[in-house]
Amino acid sequence: MSTSPRVSSDAGTALATRPTACLALADGTVFYGHGFGAAGTAVAELCFNTAMTGYQEIMTDPSYARQIVTFTFPHIGNTGVTAQDDESADPVAAGMVVKWDPTAPSNWRAAGDLSTWLERKGRIGMGGLDTRRLTRAIRRQGAPNVTLCHDPHGHFDVADLVARARAWTGLVGLDLATQVSCTQSYRWDETRWAWPDGFGKRQGEGFRVVAIDYGAKRNILRCLASAGCDVTVMPATASADDVLAQDPEGVFLSNGPGDPAATGAHAVPVIKEILARDIPIFGICLGHQMLALALGARTVKMNHGHHGANHPVKDVDTGKVAITSMNHGFAVDAQTLPEGVIETHVSLFDGSNCGIRLADKPVFSVQHHPEASPGPQDSFYLFTRFVDAMRARRHAGKG
Repeated sequence: MSTSPRVSSDAGTALATRPTACLALADGTVFYGHGFGAAGTAVAELCFNTAMTGYQEIMTDPSYARQIVTFTFPHIGNTGVTAQDDESADPVAAGMVVKWDPTAPSNWRAAGDLSTWLERKGRIGMGGLDTRRLTRAIRRQGAPNVTLCHDPHGHFDVADLVARARAWTGLVGLDLATQVSCTQSYRWDETRWAWPDGFGKRQGEGFRVVAIDYGAKRNILRCLASAGCDVTVMPATASADDVLAQDPEGVFLSNGPGDPAATGAHAVPVIKEILARDIPIFGICLGHQMLALALGARTVKMNHGHHGANHPVKDVDTGKVAITSMNHGFAVDAQTLPEGVIETHVSLFDGSNCGIRLADKPVFSVQHHPEASPGPQDSFYLFTRFVDAMRARRHAGKG
């Protein structure tokens, strides 16, 4: 099965119909379209994201390692790109698939266009295909393994592309956190962007926080700094001795890609040692899953995951509902939470677990991304909660 080549432009001008990009699914389905960005081939898992904005943040989010993102919103690229929106130094997602070919940017913040940026960064883009049909296929069949190819001359060995998609074993069992993590420790003091000054710098004494980097987004670190944290970022491979040598008042477990069970093989023993010290712990996304594994729960691979900026999440303790940003293909199995671990947040889309806390320690985590501001500030209270826990510990003479 394949789609017919189709090209669209905002002016409705007829363009060349020869396809220059091909998306081959492991089940043999093939989509044709028009390539932009870098030429080449990428094999990855295909997911869809329902956010209407933030395509640059999505492409540079380390949690998207070994994934190709289908954007359900058709107008991708129209605001251009700017270095201020990067969540990491370079795009981490393997590629993107969109409905309309990107147009020239029209935004006062734009410092370049999407296609040129992708080409410079070595990432493949594909436009001109039916993303609704593709999204429905993902929802029905689950996130497939795919091969995305951009050849400006339109030469495709479809059988080989399908074979490469079938040969890839997928994300299950992959520890990708160590591939996207920093390689050495560093300090972070940049705070959140604010009009009209842009990003700021944290001033004065802060709470000593070690952020374990499983693929940390920059805006998470900015939110920690803005909340009053003196942040030291450490690699995903850091030992418990490495972390505790910093004399932290709190430990943050970051987001990241891959199979949490695989990353947990080296991360869980470290987290268990930190838990034994009664230090406040806060986790987001993969960090949430790492904490759950350390506490004795299990994680499961989801059919197609949660990816978007419009996910309603209920705070079980307060009854309040926050509109959140999500990006995860694995989830904590709430049925496996041991005694003393309380479920605090649930997805109102499917009831899956979105948060936990310990009944007797200042330890908590969430699956969604409070730093991504989809609400836009619905979940910022979580950073305040983390700081309040460290403040209480300091006042008790334990800091």
